Amino acid sequence: MVDFLAENNLCGQALLRLSEFIPAVFRLKDKSDQQKYGDIICDFSYFKGPEYYDSKLEAKPDLQDLDDEFRENNLEILSRFYLAFESVHKYIVDLIRYLDDLYEGVYIQQTLETVLLNEDGKQLLCEALYLYGVMLLVIDQKMEGEVRERMLVSYYRYSAARSSADSNLDDICKLLRSTGYSSQSGAKRPANYPESYFQRVPISSTFISMVIGRLRSDDIYNQVSAYPLPEHRSTALANQAAMLYVCLYFIPSILQTQQAKMREIVDKYFPDNWVISVYMGITVNLVEAWEPYKAAKIALNYTLDSANIREQASRYSVSMEGLRPQIQQLLKEGFLREEIVLDNVPKLLNCLRDCNVSIRWLMLHTADSAYDPNNKRLRQIKDQVINDSKYNPKILFQVLLDTAQFEFTLKEMFKKMLSEKQLKWESYRTEGSERMTELAEVFSGVKPLTRVEKNENLQAWFREISKQIESLNYEDSTAAGRKTVQLIQALVEVQEFHQLESNLQVCQFLADTRKFLHQMIRTINIKEEVLITMQIVGDLSYAWQIIDRYTLTNYKLPESIRVNPSMVTKLRATFLKLASALDLPLLRINQANSPDLLSVSQFYSGELVTYVRKVLQIIPESMFTSLAKIIKLQIHAIMEVPTRLDKDKLKDYAQLGARYEVAKLTHAISIFTEGILMMKTTLVGIIKVDPKQLLEDGIRKELVRRVAYALHKGLIFNPKAKTSELMPKLKEMAATMDGFYRSFEYIQDYVSIYGLKIWQEEVSRIINYNVEQECNSFLRTKIQDWQSVYQSTHIPIPKFPAVDESATFIGRLCREILRITDPKATCYMDQLNTWYDLKTHQEVTNNRLFSEIQDTLGTFGLNGLDRLLCFMMVKELQNFLSVFQKTILRDKAMVDVFKAMLSAVNPVKGIVANASKGYANAVAKTQKIWGPYLESIMKVGQMQILRQQIANELNYSCKFDSKHLAAALENLNKSLLADIEAHYQDPSLPYPKEDNNLLYEITASLEAAGIHNPLNKIYITTKRLPYFPIVNFLFIIAQLPKLQYSKNQGMTCRKATDPVDWSPLVLGLLTLLKQFHSRYTEQFLALIGQFIRSIMEQCTSQKIPDMPSDVVGALMFLEDYVRYTKLPRKVAEAHVPSFIFDEFRTVL
Repeated sequence: MVDFLAENNLCGQALLRLSEFIPAVFRLKDKSDQQKYGDIICDFSYFKGPEYYDSKLEAKPDLQDLDDEFRENNLEILSRFYLAFESVHKYIVDLIRYLDDLYEGVYIQQTLETVLLNEDGKQLLCEALYLYGVMLLVIDQKMEGEVRERMLVSYYRYSAARSSADSNLDDICKLLRSTGYSSQSGAKRPANYPESYFQRVPISSTFISMVIGRLRSDDIYNQVSAYPLPEHRSTALANQAAMLYVCLYFIPSILQTQQAKMREIVDKYFPDNWVISVYMGITVNLVEAWEPYKAAKIALNYTLDSANIREQASRYSVSMEGLRPQIQQLLKEGFLREEIVLDNVPKLLNCLRDCNVSIRWLMLHTADSAYDPNNKRLRQIKDQVINDSKYNPKILFQVLLDTAQFEFTLKEMFKKMLSEKQLKWESYRTEGSERMTELAEVFSGVKPLTRVEKNENLQAWFREISKQIESLNYEDSTAAGRKTVQLIQALVEVQEFHQLESNLQVCQFLADTRKFLHQMIRTINIKEEVLITMQIVGDLSYAWQIIDRYTLTNYKLPESIRVNPSMVTKLRATFLKLASALDLPLLRINQANSPDLLSVSQFYSGELVTYVRKVLQIIPESMFTSLAKIIKLQIHAIMEVPTRLDKDKLKDYAQLGARYEVAKLTHAISIFTEGILMMKTTLVGIIKVDPKQLLEDGIRKELVRRVAYALHKGLIFNPKAKTSELMPKLKEMAATMDGFYRSFEYIQDYVSIYGLKIWQEEVSRIINYNVEQECNSFLRTKIQDWQSVYQSTHIPIPKFPAVDESATFIGRLCREILRITDPKATCYMDQLNTWYDLKTHQEVTNNRLFSEIQDTLGTFGLNGLDRLLCFMMVKELQNFLSVFQKTILRDKAMVDVFKAMLSAVNPVKGIVANASKGYANAVAKTQKIWGPYLESIMKVGQMQILRQQIANELNYSCKFDSKHLAAALENLNKSLLADIEAHYQDPSLPYPKEDNNLLYEITASLEAAGIHNPLNKIYITTKRLPYFPIVNFLFIIAQLPKLQYSKNQGMTCRKATDPVDWSPLVLGLLTLLKQFHSRYTEQFLALIGQFIRSIMEQCTSQKIPDMPSDVVGALMFLEDYVRYTKLPRKVAEAHVPSFIFDEFRTVL
């Protein structure tokens, strides 16, 4: 049974954990989501006609493609949700089976009645039903019904589960179909909710009524002993009351018609409270919850009578007024000493009880989550409570902090006293016994003590007392206690009857011994029960959610920490008090020795640590606010002191006011740091919280938040701006980043952190994460946030809504660069590394742009930009190939032209007859296909130019900033390539194995250092394409007439209205050919060689003295091709005789 409940708690925490990971798309809130995914995400209406939905999908290939992509991205998370839903169903099925087994006598001598008589059995059976109810309520609260249905239908469609015979998907769908309930404020409660939901799986009514009977009559957890006062009874039974509240929905007839039972329940559990915590801080207001049930509503009326509310609220108001000074007195330094604690255990425990009961009542009955603002009656009750209790959130939270601190101190003292109990008791016994022995010796007359006559009777008596003290036994504490009291009495009497008062030293000895015996009685009475009572009384699980209101919103906790950072020590005690809430879900899992103990502990501890971080985040926030002021002063107010300074100018440079302000702000920052470091290392649940780490994580989180926001806001461009905003915005952004960097450098010593390390790690994480998110748009299987290596739960990188087609700032930056260097509007001069406007001939941008990006985003930014350009290039090349295959190769007229051309140029080594006309005809017939072809080629070429510029900038800065790294990488790269070449010549030599990541890892490092050639990369895998060399050849000769050669500028565009940019054209074609087998390039170059020879031959025969411009262009192409690919000249000369090249040079 315990195993079974352990499994349940696991279901519960799995549901809570998963509820944070519901993919937003299943909510279909945005119009864009509805339009895009509306046809592939269905609710249970799908089951009415799956064929209709499936045929709709099959009719549209685009939808099918989207559906496949959606499955790949979401199947894993859907499977997790399904497993959680399945475990809830399995849980109730197992419970019903267990009850059937009990009924049928499978467990010999055990029946339902005998199990309910056993103390553990009673608890476990009640919990079994209660937790099932809680799980159903949690599912409905955390995951809307429609979303559940959509997820289950998607899982059903995508997984193989529906085909397996043992799948219970139908039952799960019946149990978890939408109830119509919504957790949104002001939403109407569905009829018969939640009882109809609870009855979806029928459970034995006998079992339910017996469980409710036990909960009504017994104190099943024996809590009342920890709360002896009658006015604390409802708090003592609060957990049981929550269980009863949930279980009553399984028999709604009690709530509806059985007034006597409801009256009894309300009198016992709810005479003075109407807001309860159902499970881990989920609050319920009975006024609202029991509104539809006649008997429950009538029974609750007395509790909700205005006079009763006033009486309860006033009682707690008075209680708070008295307790606050009392607890502050107890917390004064040095007040809680061991003797005081031991003498006043009952008083101290009573004080703790009063504090905890008052805090509980006030926190629950003023919680915003318990009162619907749209319900008039609830608003009135809440207002009355607040007024009559003189509720002040600040004071209440202060009392909670003080109580937690007091509880923590008391617990620590008791733990220490318990651990030392036996040692101390034995040391007191030894001391007492030795004192008596010494006195016996004094009265023997041997030991000289002033004016003490020899007295053998007293000597013998003291010896006997010493033996008696020595004989006291720690194990038999009751007998030892009685005997100790008698010994104290005897020592009092001996002093009186033998007139020993006259001798002060003897009196002193007797008084000391009596004191030691008293201490022995006190010490033997230190019991573990006190700690257990404190644990029960100090439960704070009800505040698991509502405490946020005090720490993060209403109560100005941040301001208090700002004013008094030492307050963090009290917060530590409060966090530990809150950690005691973990006992509730973990108890049964622990008892069952379940292997899931760790994961459940991890979940709740993680939640608590997140909360701790949230509360303490104010410290880094405040630090950064002060930092911003410091930087402002340093940049704008404080002048740089020159190396030589005239003394009459000393006063001007002193700037005492500004420097005092900087010192004051710096001091404030170090005070904050001190506050958080006072917290000491603390075990929160099972997670160790190191304050130094907490501070560092807080600083990282705030840095990430601010830098990410600055990058998002700073890099938004207006594409319609006449002159590009790129350079001014980059300069502005560089200044902002420099400000952050300088502030970090300034602060690191005052806060004791590695500023540069943190800066580099976090900025690289922000940029890499944004690049990853941007690249997602090019990927079929997207990288979700929870899969990303750059995203973190403790130091999250914020996501901002997209401003345009780009998802992030890095995409906007990349697209802006592509826009302003568009080959259709600009001309790129390779020698100058500069882009000029085609119409105005003004400079648009140059390679300084990349230095500016380096200053703004660093190496990571340039590297990320490079990665993004690679993805864009892959997409462009893929689109190009699909266009080639689907339009060009399927156009019969075009294919006929290519065939005719191929036969005309055969053999390639020869010369084409009537060349000019033949080529011109082929170009004219294929003219219509070159527009999109040219656009794609130039886009690829443009991106290659940008990649080359980025590589140059990276390489330059690497050699400049870390020359040793650059040299080491270059040498390692050369030696690796030499080894690989040697291996291919002689396979017996070593080569990196498949599982060796060396080549993969060094590639990333080389690209980051700019030691690579983007032109040599293979971007896509390709198949054989017919007519590929001839098509590209025709394409290049079709473009040559649009270009002209000039000595100063090289190849340029003839007309601005028909733009062709030479460098992108050459690099684009070169990249395209590189993706295919090298024989295609061979054939392509041979065709160009043949074209040059044929036209030259024709010119010679027609005695035309000048070299035609198309030939100049073709030769220029060959020259540039050889130059860019770094191939030997003989590659070109193999197809064109050297005398033509010589003549071409005279033209140049």
